[in-house]
Amino acid sequence: MRNKKDIKGAFIIGITASSVILIISIILLIAGIIIYGSRESFSWEFLTSFPTDGMTKGGILPAIIGTAIMVIIMSVAAVPFGTITAIYLTEYASEKSILAKIIRFAVRTLAVVPSIIFGLFGLGFFIKFVGQGMDNVFLGGELKWAQPNILWASLTMSLLTLPVVIVSVEEALRNVPKDLRQASLALGATKWQTIRKIVLPSSVSGILTGTILAISRGAGEVAPILFTGAAYYLATLPESVSDQFMNLGYHIYIMSTQSSNVEQTLPIQFATTLVLLMLTFLLNLTAIILRSRLRKKII
Repeated sequence: MRNKKDIKGAFIIGITASSVILIISIILLIAGIIIYGSRESFSWEFLTSFPTDGMTKGGILPAIIGTAIMVIIMSVAAVPFGTITAIYLTEYASEKSILAKIIRFAVRTLAVVPSIIFGLFGLGFFIKFVGQGMDNVFLGGELKWAQPNILWASLTMSLLTLPVVIVSVEEALRNVPKDLRQASLALGATKWQTIRKIVLPSSVSGILTGTILAISRGAGEVAPILFTGAAYYLATLPESVSDQFMNLGYHIYIMSTQSSNVEQTLPIQFATTLVLLMLTFLLNLTAIILRSRLRKKII
């Protein structure tokens, strides 16, 4: 019996170890190919200059700046609203609440909607409805907001990342022990005081982790911004939220599918991909470090 159990245990361990090794090998292979392919173009000048010569030379500064601005606006729009929604679902709504069930159903539905649908929604709602309405009311029909820009693209991306924020924050709030809530209420604190001073500080690591993971996902999405704000090439940086912008993910897509000379721009494609991966890995690493430090402080 022991021999059979040992064989089964060894088999399971072997399968698990093989899966881990395979995953790590694939990641290292992809990273190696990208790093090798970007060796000719990746440099400090590449990160700090504009594209030139039909985007076959130069750098990706406008795409980096545009991506950063989009991520900031997206975070400002998605994180507070997602956090408030999660607080309501966790702290205020009862288990039998119909409204809470509707919200959770909506969140689950949004999480599985293809990203291209968000782009079409952004085009129809933000640009054609909200933007055109703003132009008609405030500008007498002059075209300003009823066209793709960085604001509409960022708000569309905030809708895409909203389910990630809500689910992660809700899970972080649920991990706070009920004893802490009950002790706070027993000492005379109100419901909101308990949430603000006990629950939120205890779950801040999970909230930050979910926020950064949502940001890292949003930074690499392309489909939602195809119709709402991304531009093929801009000679200047965005000066206001009503301007179009360049984006790292969209830049890679354009260079690999619609460039006048795809083979000539291949090193730039690899270098841009490397920058986007570095940004994503940096955000994930930041989430891990913040979570670790905050947990140590709480403990």
